[in-house]
Amino acid sequence: MKQSHRNRGGALAGAFVLILPVFFPSLFTPLSHASPSLLSEWNAPKPMHLGLLNSALQQQDSQEKRSDPWSPLPDEGWKPCLDSSNAPSLPTNSQGYLQVFLDGGLNQQRMGICDAVAVAKILNATLVIPYFEVNLVWQDSSSFGDIFDVDHFIDVLKDDISIVKELPEDFTWSTRTYYATRIRATRIKNAPVHASANWYHENVLPILESYGIAAIAPFSHRLAFDNLPMDIQRLRCKVNFKALSFVPHIRALGDALISRLRYPPDQREALGTNYLKEVTDAADKQGPGKFVVLHLRFDKDMAAHSACDFGGGKTEELALAKYRQQMWQGRVLNSKFTDEELRNQGRCPLTPEEIGLLLAALGFDSNTRLYLASHKVYGGEARLSALRKLFPLMEDKKSLASAEERAQISGKASLLAAVDYYVGMHSDIFVSASPGNMHNAMCLVCKKRDCRVGHRTFENLKTIRPNMGLLGQLFLNKSMSWSEFQQAVVEGHQSRQGQIRIRNPEQSIYTYPAPDCMCHG
Repeated sequence: MKQSHRNRGGALAGAFVLILPVFFPSLFTPLSHASPSLLSEWNAPKPMHLGLLNSALQQQDSQEKRSDPWSPLPDEGWKPCLDSSNAPSLPTNSQGYLQVFLDGGLNQQRMGICDAVAVAKILNATLVIPYFEVNLVWQDSSSFGDIFDVDHFIDVLKDDISIVKELPEDFTWSTRTYYATRIRATRIKNAPVHASANWYHENVLPILESYGIAAIAPFSHRLAFDNLPMDIQRLRCKVNFKALSFVPHIRALGDALISRLRYPPDQREALGTNYLKEVTDAADKQGPGKFVVLHLRFDKDMAAHSACDFGGGKTEELALAKYRQQMWQGRVLNSKFTDEELRNQGRCPLTPEEIGLLLAALGFDSNTRLYLASHKVYGGEARLSALRKLFPLMEDKKSLASAEERAQISGKASLLAAVDYYVGMHSDIFVSASPGNMHNAMCLVCKKRDCRVGHRTFENLKTIRPNMGLLGQLFLNKSMSWSEFQQAVVEGHQSRQGQIRIRNPEQSIYTYPAPDCMCHG
């Protein structure tokens, strides 16, 4: 009897397994794109803009003529100017060793390195390879040498400043632990944000002269963008766009991802087994495919900081409030503004659904190959579902590379970001869902070791900056038709696609390199 019950139970279980794909087909779809989580879609938040989303999907199925989002930008006549107006001069007598301790993510670290080189030049000091603090958010302990090619960095700058990999034996006591235990005479802790060159001469140079070493911590954003000699400005650009080259294994993985984006699997299979040679031959006939890199800045920190409503209801509101309290102990509070006011002011991060609608309105369709450059998207696959419906060819590191290929960067946020940065450097179009350091850095990048200041603009490659204020207002209008939305988006982004913008006082030289590091005519 028991045996018959077991048999009957086994039969029922088998039948259930057989019919499960009929009722839940998404669970059995091949995981070929951007590594979806199997069960997360059951808890997906409802689309916040369902009318626009449905209209966008319908338009993608139609044959209606759309604008060409790949059309190049006009040549504005700007070109890179990295060379100093004077011949590089390495000081014969160094004033001492300069140490800097950098925090933040990859792009903040890049800018800190550039500023450190400039300060070393200003002080005639020998720069010690910068020390990276452990990132509190990502818990990443990657060092300078884990991310950047140290020998290349030193070689490119050898005529500008003296750089050492480590302190000599007489100064090996100068460590992060040493400065963490008590106040030390050789540590500068009070460097103001955007300090002038005179401040460094008055406050840091005497320490170098007295002790032979000076350590600045913290150092992020500690050098002004204005009232500096042109040679110092161009040196900062030279560091960012020529001296900072990723280590070989990051470049190799990045090149592999780029190749797979430009030559997707169906094309590679059609070319046969002799892939590399035949891809080269085929490129002359049909050319490589184009792709967009989307830096989707929608992580839990962004959502909690903003105090905006993202459609997750009371549960999400309480979860973000709890996270806000845990991370910042009341220093970041709910905004005094309503969600509607925040959106009107353009202060709400774009959700994956909203960035998808923006791209669809600009003319990108379901055939667009989209590379997702992000660390962790708040809400996971559930939050990405609307974006994936619009752009089913969406990829990321996990979908394009095997676990073995990703082994050296796995679990290391800075290295993961470096790969995304590298792929973004070579994309046809780069889009940042919200303003931030990666967008700023992507305005100017170098290909491999060949510095091409402003190459996204110089080579007519687009870098789309979403108009946050306009989009916030458009998404609040629930009665707007798709054609009205599309027209407003296109008109509102005509001047936000990578055109050169002249830097104004106090603006970042890394975001706006003209005219300091670029020449016209």
